[in-house]
Amino acid sequence: MTGLITEYGKLLLEAMGQTLIMALYSLLFACIVGLFFGMLSVLKNKPCNWIAQIFVDVIRGVPMIVLAFFVYFGIPYAFKSIFDIRFTIEPLQAGIICLSLNCGAYMAEIIRAGIQSVDIGQMEAARSLGLTYWKSMRKIVLPQAIKTMIPSIINQFIITLKDTSILSVIGFPELVNTAKSVISITHDSFKVWIIVGVMYLIVITILSKVAKILERKLNHDEK
Repeated sequence: MTGLITEYGKLLLEAMGQTLIMALYSLLFACIVGLFFGMLSVLKNKPCNWIAQIFVDVIRGVPMIVLAFFVYFGIPYAFKSIFDIRFTIEPLQAGIICLSLNCGAYMAEIIRAGIQSVDIGQMEAARSLGLTYWKSMRKIVLPQAIKTMIPSIINQFIITLKDTSILSVIGFPELVNTAKSVISITHDSFKVWIIVGVMYLIVITILSKVAKILERKLNHDEK
C-alpha cells in the first residue's frame, strides 16, 4: 500500500484535482441552468411551467451514462450527418455539459422549492410598495430563499462529485479513470480501489461537515 501511494499518489491526487475542477465548473453552470428553469417553474405562466417541467423530467429520467454518450458521441455525429459540420467535443467539455444538465435539473427543483418556501406575503408586500416582479424576486424573495437552498446545493455538489466517476466511460482523466490506468500497470485492484475510496471518503466527509455547519448557522441566525 505504501509503495503504491509513494509511486502513484501524486498521479491520483492530480486526478482528484481534475475531478473537483469538473465538479465545480459543472455546479457553477448547473446553478445558472437551475436558476433559469427554476424561475420558469414558479412563473404564473403555463407554457413556461411546462417547459421547465419537461426539461426536469427528461434530464432526470435519462441515465447519466446515456447522457454522457449522447453529448460526447451523439451531438458531433448529428452535426456531421445533418449539417456536414465535423467537430469533436473534448472529454472535459462533454463532462461539464453532461453534469451541468443533470445537476441543473435537480438544481431547478431546489430553487423552485426554495422560492416557494418564502411566504407569498413577502412578494405581495414588495409589489404593494411599487417594486416590479423581477426586482421583488431579486431583492426580497431570492435572498431569503438562498438561505434555505444552501445546504441542498452543497449536498447536490457532493452528488455531482460522485457522479464524475461515470464520466470515465468517455475517457476523461478523473479519479476513477486514472485508477483504472494504475491498475492496468500494477495489477493490484484491491489496494488501488481502497486508496480511491478513501480519497472520495475524505473529500465527501469534509463537504458533508461543511453542509451541516452551514445548516446549523443558518438555523441559528433565523432564531
